[in-house]
Amino acid sequence: MKKRIYAFFFMTLITAARVLAADMPIAEPHSIALFPQQNEYRNVLNISGVWNFRADEKAVGIDERWFDGLKDGSPIAVPGSWNDQKDGLHNYLGHVWYERETFVPATWKTERVMLRVGSANYQAKVWVNGYPVGMHEGGHLPFAFDISRQVRYGQQNRITIEVENELRADRVPLGNVRAAMRNYPATNYDFFPYGGLHRDVVLYTVPRKSSLTDVTITTQLDGTVTLKVEKTGTAKGGSVSLRYKDGKTVGKSFSFAGNTATVKVQIPDVQLWSPEHPNLYETTVELKDGSKTVDAYRCNTGVRTVSVDRGRLLLNGKPIKLRGFGNHEGFPIFGRGFAQPVAVKDLELMRWTGANSFRTSHYPYDESVYEMADRLGFLIIDEMPSVGLFFYDEQKNIDRRREVCDQYLEEMITRDKNHPSVIIWSVANEPSYQGMGGANYNGQEQKGNDRENQQAIQFLGGLVKQAKKMDPTRLASFVGVSGGPASWLGVCDIICINRYYGWYTNPGDMKGAIKILDGELERLWGLYHKPVIMTEFGADAIAGEHSEYAAMFSEEFQCNFITDYLDLANTKDYIAGMHIWNFADFTTGQAMFRVAAKNLKGVFTQDRKPKMAAHMLHERWTKDTTKF
Repeated sequence: MKKRIYAFFFMTLITAARVLAADMPIAEPHSIALFPQQNEYRNVLNISGVWNFRADEKAVGIDERWFDGLKDGSPIAVPGSWNDQKDGLHNYLGHVWYERETFVPATWKTERVMLRVGSANYQAKVWVNGYPVGMHEGGHLPFAFDISRQVRYGQQNRITIEVENELRADRVPLGNVRAAMRNYPATNYDFFPYGGLHRDVVLYTVPRKSSLTDVTITTQLDGTVTLKVEKTGTAKGGSVSLRYKDGKTVGKSFSFAGNTATVKVQIPDVQLWSPEHPNLYETTVELKDGSKTVDAYRCNTGVRTVSVDRGRLLLNGKPIKLRGFGNHEGFPIFGRGFAQPVAVKDLELMRWTGANSFRTSHYPYDESVYEMADRLGFLIIDEMPSVGLFFYDEQKNIDRRREVCDQYLEEMITRDKNHPSVIIWSVANEPSYQGMGGANYNGQEQKGNDRENQQAIQFLGGLVKQAKKMDPTRLASFVGVSGGPASWLGVCDIICINRYYGWYTNPGDMKGAIKILDGELERLWGLYHKPVIMTEFGADAIAGEHSEYAAMFSEEFQCNFITDYLDLANTKDYIAGMHIWNFADFTTGQAMFRVAAKNLKGVFTQDRKPKMAAHMLHERWTKDTTKF
């Protein structure tokens, strides 16, 4: 009888574990509002490094309880993609498991302990010491869980993360759909679908009794800085101080109404933030319980505004033109794994070319890139991972993709809202239409059918409105595909478009290409009278390939292509930005038009060696910073 009871009890535990794994809590976007930091009240332990790894090609890991200890694993680096680290897994996009043990000090027992994953592509489930903690869908943005109850204090703790990167029609980005791309793996976008833990994984603590949960900062040109401070627990008030590099400090105390307080601080003789003068104020928020400080958080603030006035993009009320690039967080061996030296080098090379801006195509970057941009004065178009969307398949897929996009938007703005470098939220890249291709790439607008247009405007317009509701201080847009219905663009604050006349159509005929582009730009201006940013244009160039008559794929052709587009832009006052595609060559899926599975439109090679176009831009953009 006892054996039967024990057996029944054991099977019940197994069943419960499976149910819990299937019904894990979903990560809350608000949990990532404050980046982990070390101070007197908070602790951070980075547990990135070499983890234990095992592929789960039959997806049996949960049933076999791999979260109780990963057997037969092998080493893998975190951050990093599994595709370029593990032999035989380059094109594998299924289930994998990561495991690492780490010591948690007994002194942390009085605090709330959090686990934060910087990016897991695409879906992740997390266990701590065998206990299910939660799950998160979508790569390129962080998520966090309170693991205070699962942690063993003063002991080693086992962190287990299952990640899978399956390509599906109801996911964002999309995969395994019949659309414009014809590549392997079957993505609906032109970059490789790397899988893995791509950014740091950290444990951190926040005060248990009362702690800060969010700080939202907005600024005005007269030096007024408004902070919305949110907290949990018993604290009744706090203080704010802003300090500039000369040591001058201005501050103010405040009280909470419930768990929220709004405080305004006036900076005398304010020094504005701009690309030429990226002035930052060190901002410290302290949480007080009576006279005692119980929590504190510090970040940098830049005082600046962004707006549009007909054909002009205004920074601090003055016209500005964006010169820069799209780029990918990819590098050999690292895959999509974040590499700090590469990020630093990229911004240095952008500065060398004379660029003042970039778009995070096609997903938000690691937080440290935004911090560097704040310090260096780069302007950022911050883009969600919603690339390759379309609106002509099953309604359930469209509705599910919208849910994911809503989540992405909330996470991106929650994470990045305090960076002065971010001036535009981009809610999608190149949403496409049925029948895309052919003549539609030749300057002819695709009208689209009524259902498709209605779906697109509702979907994209809803995201733009939501971005404006969450953050009315910045512009919101999406990036239109070549030939896409112009009616979709009307929902945007600023018109952003990608165009490749002279490459994908009119190949080699730059005179004809520029004529088509000129006509289309004039039509868009006449339709909306809003500033236009060309967020992509460019041509593939094989490094070292030269041609007397500037043949396609030669470095000379790439130089001529970019020059012709920039020269045209300089004739039109309503062009507010020109972002070249791409900063550096990057890995793609395999396709007939992708030599060595790479997009070669970079003005730098994948290992960051300059092509002729990079030298041309350096000469052009550093000589006259007022033009493209």
